[in-house]
Amino acid sequence: MTTVLLSLAVWNPARWLTSLQERLPDEKVIALEPDGSFAGTDAELAETEYLVAWKPQAELFARLPKLKAILSVGAGVDHLLDIPTLPDLPIARIVDPDLTNRMVEYVAWQALHHLRLGPSYQALQRAGQWRALPQPAAREVTVGIMGLGVLGIASAELLIQLGFRVTGWSRRAKDVAGVVGYHGDGQLRAFLGDTDILVCLLPDTPKTRGMLSAKLFGQLRQDGPLGGPILINAGRGRLQNEADIAAALTNGLLRGASLDVFAEEPLPASSPLWKLDNLFITPHVASVSDPAVLPRLIARQVKRMEAGEELQYLVDRSAGY
Repeated sequence: MTTVLLSLAVWNPARWLTSLQERLPDEKVIALEPDGSFAGTDAELAETEYLVAWKPQAELFARLPKLKAILSVGAGVDHLLDIPTLPDLPIARIVDPDLTNRMVEYVAWQALHHLRLGPSYQALQRAGQWRALPQPAAREVTVGIMGLGVLGIASAELLIQLGFRVTGWSRRAKDVAGVVGYHGDGQLRAFLGDTDILVCLLPDTPKTRGMLSAKLFGQLRQDGPLGGPILINAGRGRLQNEADIAAALTNGLLRGASLDVFAEEPLPASSPLWKLDNLFITPHVASVSDPAVLPRLIARQVKRMEAGEELQYLVDRSAGY
């Protein structure tokens, strides 16, 4: 009998536990509490072969000598790769149509919010003013997507359907239908200069950390049809320099922004970002893992490996995703 351990940080594991056990009836499924405590024994933990994890505690791995693989609950894996005690074992990401669709919805929602001058109309509403504002058509606006993985490509496809001109930048060259492609450090400046709405869906790696900064914002198209560039970050919080974002939104280097992720979460009440009228904040909800869906995907991965097959969506540790 194979033991599967759930370690889900702040999430209550009860629903996941029941759903996953139903899909793995011949295996043993156990779970840590949100605070990391375990009602069972160390002997039970020592039999764990698969860890289903979101932000597990670093000391947990010393208690799992038989661990064979780690399944990340979410598209990103920086919450695992940052752990110094992480064993050298296969790590697999979650790739799910539901997660993808939720991210696509968020990106399209925010791109349309800025295209249709949502922040300006909210300001007029608060001032009690009835006034129509001139607005460009979607075809006049270029949305540049940083990160052409599964989420980036799916977002690009919908934005094209909505009428936007779409460009994309990735580490390596990618050919995506309808998307003007840029790649590598050598083409980053050209990509930014061709962008009115910048959508960041990059992973958190040493190379991407802190790149959303004043230096980058200054390379975006400043004279576009929206009156200035827009930033949408639904990738990872550590990619952004939040002091630079606050300054750029105040001095006009950025016309507006939508942020779903932050370097520290929850975003501290003391952050100046809360008070910026041209910033739209959501609490890391762009693409939320659904406990009604993900246990099916997790069970499939466990069954694959137990059958001698390779896990799907394996992480390249050297790349960070």
